[in-house]
Amino acid sequence: MNLMQLQGIGMTSQRTRDRLIERLRDKGIVNEQVLEVMRTTPRHLFIDEALASRAYEDTALPIGHGQTISQPYIVARMTEVLLEGAPIKKVLEVGTGCGYQTAVLAQLVDQVFSVERIPPLQEQARQRLAQLDLRNVIFRTTDGHWGWNAFAPYDAILVTAAPEEVPKELLLQLSEAGRLVIPVGQAGQQRLFVIRRLADDFHHEALDWVSFVPLVKGR
Repeated sequence: MNLMQLQGIGMTSQRTRDRLIERLRDKGIVNEQVLEVMRTTPRHLFIDEALASRAYEDTALPIGHGQTISQPYIVARMTEVLLEGAPIKKVLEVGTGCGYQTAVLAQLVDQVFSVERIPPLQEQARQRLAQLDLRNVIFRTTDGHWGWNAFAPYDAILVTAAPEEVPKELLLQLSEAGRLVIPVGQAGQQRLFVIRRLADDFHHEALDWVSFVPLVKGR
């Protein structure tokens, strides 16, 4: 990857990225670490070249296989919520997708474990993160409902697709003070939740109304 590809030009330039960050601030994102990582992470590299000119619009975009790259505000919002409270070292991401959310997380925590059920998407994500020299991510192809028990417990879990109800396996893979950020519900009725584990109790807090692709079972 050459420097021009990384930095972008025109509608993918740093000036365009900076305008996006100002829009995120206007919408209420206050975590400066999150904003800085999103300012410097080249979102245009995670989507099809034909859509690159739209990379820094605050909107979700298709990435193939019936999946989308999340709206930047949602990426920022979920990441900000995930990082609130005690420091986080180990995160499970359910739904690698194109790898953009993965790349953001990888620059903010010590280690990311990312699962995805669609192998071609995950392989593209693996290549993109390698190009960006982000080496603290471990990938697995699996049904996201099951998480990744081998490396549990996790300080935090972030889910990038919406199940109709919270998978029990994910709750059980949280550390005793861990938190799960997850959209839940049927299409048109989805709500973002942060669920905090306190020993064997789970405290649910409803946040924004959202729109995500469904968390599909199977591989």
